[in-house]
Amino acid sequence: MTVLQVADLSFGYGADKLFQGITFSLEHGQRAALVAPNGAGKSTLLRLVARELTPDTGSVVIRKGIRVAYFRQSHELQAEGTVLDAFLSGFAEVLELRHALTAAQHDAASGSEADLARLSDLTDRYHIAGGDDLERRVEIIAAHLGFTPADMDRPVASLSGGERGRLQLGVVLAIEPDLLLLDEPTNHLDIETITWLEKHLAGLGGALLCVSHDRAFLDAVCPNTMELGHRSFRVYPLKYSDYAVAREEDLARERELAERQEAFVAKTEDFIRRNIAGQKTKQAQSRRKMLEKLETIDRPEDVWATAEKVRFRFAPAPRSGDIVLDARGLGAARGGRTLFSGVELLIRRGDRVGVVGPNGTGKSTLLKLLAGAGAPEDAGDVRRGTNLCQGYFDQHLGSLDPARTAVEEIRSVRADMNVDATRQYLSRFRFYGDDALRKVQGFSGGERSRLALAKLLLEPRNLLFLDEPTNHLDIPAAEILEEALTGFEGTVLLVSHDRRFLERVTTRIVAVREGRVDVYPGGFRDYRDNLEKLAAEAAAREASAREAERGDASGRGRGASARAASGRGAPEPRDERRGAAADAAGAADRSAKPARAVRRSGATMPPPADDAGAGDAAARRRAFESDKATARAAERKRKRIKELEAEIAAGESQLAEMREELKKDPGGDWAKLAEAARKEQALAKRVDAAMTEWMALSEELGASATAGGEA
Repeated sequence: MTVLQVADLSFGYGADKLFQGITFSLEHGQRAALVAPNGAGKSTLLRLVARELTPDTGSVVIRKGIRVAYFRQSHELQAEGTVLDAFLSGFAEVLELRHALTAAQHDAASGSEADLARLSDLTDRYHIAGGDDLERRVEIIAAHLGFTPADMDRPVASLSGGERGRLQLGVVLAIEPDLLLLDEPTNHLDIETITWLEKHLAGLGGALLCVSHDRAFLDAVCPNTMELGHRSFRVYPLKYSDYAVAREEDLARERELAERQEAFVAKTEDFIRRNIAGQKTKQAQSRRKMLEKLETIDRPEDVWATAEKVRFRFAPAPRSGDIVLDARGLGAARGGRTLFSGVELLIRRGDRVGVVGPNGTGKSTLLKLLAGAGAPEDAGDVRRGTNLCQGYFDQHLGSLDPARTAVEEIRSVRADMNVDATRQYLSRFRFYGDDALRKVQGFSGGERSRLALAKLLLEPRNLLFLDEPTNHLDIPAAEILEEALTGFEGTVLLVSHDRRFLERVTTRIVAVREGRVDVYPGGFRDYRDNLEKLAAEAAAREASAREAERGDASGRGRGASARAASGRGAPEPRDERRGAAADAAGAADRSAKPARAVRRSGATMPPPADDAGAGDAAARRRAFESDKATARAAERKRKRIKELEAEIAAGESQLAEMREELKKDPGGDWAKLAEAARKEQALAKRVDAAMTEWMALSEELGASATAGGEA
């Protein structure tokens, strides 16, 4: 069943067309991603589909009786009522009944028969209207979006910008529409909530048209991809990652066809010029008529070509020391709630550390503490290494002055750059022509992010703190930033919810959750695989426990049935301590020779003669062998740690000597200098690798010791 039909749609402002000739349809249950660079008109197209704008030409037809829900980037919510009222705002009848029911409950306190009868009537009507089931569904959605039961009575006016965004998303999801339009739904969501949203959307039966720059989200949710261009509209029955490959192949093929036609036309026109007045006039005239009838193949539009011109290049910076940050006992609390405490973290040169965790757990606070911008009441100490040149990217873009132009923002950092040089620099960040002279207050989120990054990269940096750097960047800009950070020779600490970005950039993960801060060696993919493994193991243990409980219950049932059949009935309850004492006394009476009690370990106990005892002995032997294997592994790790410590100490000593030699005048022997520099870099990489291994082994030993202590 076709839910949406768009035909020959075009829209623009005056003579400037955003797009034209857009034609597509969506079937019930079909989910499609709408992709294009920032400024191409994706949000405008969604507004046209939602009938908030009128197209210049073409039509938008939505099947009669279809429920449509639209999630906007702007988070437009009425500031009246409570959070629960907002969640129920798509159900006018239920919301009206609920308010009437609340008033009736207050009136019923009088005890009058009329008030009690009205309360009973409204309760029945609310139940028949499905209000109870709707509230339960809303509470489930709200919980996944980070709203507690206590939050449901909060006024909407008291919510932050991020909370309003999550609330608006919950409002459109609660409707369970037949056609759902989503514009950047993952902004301000943490990784866990995004994962839940992916599963929730995959289970919806309606049609979905989604705009997002989150590549992992698009891959998980949308098996179809639509590419919006200025004069083209491509539809691929592929998820985003496969579409990106297929479009390159299509563009290459279409360029080749256009080039072949251009070569053919040029050759034919040359033949016509040379022969129009000669002996082959008729052939020339025939070919001219053929060219007039020839349908021209235009070169394909590459919608990402301009977007890919952004260049995030880091200015050369001095080399920092090997130890960049050494954090001891970090702790912070906000609003009377402890975010984390006792954090120990060592950051070495070249680390690219990703900070992850649910919203509100203190990720940005931890980043500020490490950057030296924490609050006076925060605990702990951060020892900073030598020769550091740090830069900080704030997710709220507080470094930008809305009243300034882009040129003025750049010159506020580099006053030595004239206007022409500044505009040329800004063109690297896709600010062309008069864009550089516009005021920041008129910029989109993506433009502001690019401008903030342009300011950050003006000066040499060897230590970067990045708080949600990709939040408003389009896909090409995020990918180019990934490449720049991967090749960055300094140190990076970043907070992000973009899983693809974290996978490609990070080398270590710091997870902040429920007052704890855990460090995971390896990148985000290793961290995610480890979490999935732990979740699977926990699920297996839970299933095994449930199976054991069912087995125990079945055994108790069979025993009770046997006793009932023999006429003994159920046994009397027994006090275990008195029963054990009585058993021991009976054994002492039966023994002719008094004996001294001796406590034996499981390893020295003689095996019982019966089968059950043999099974216990086998289990003890297996446990003993397992303990021995664990001890041997721990001993090998301790030995390796000592070897690594010696190797690191020797390497750092040798590096210091080599670096002193590199500072000396080469005396014209540049080849020798280059070879010495190559050896120094190779040794530095070996020392870094040894340090990484040392840290991983130390953390493993620490975790083993903690587990052993708890056991």
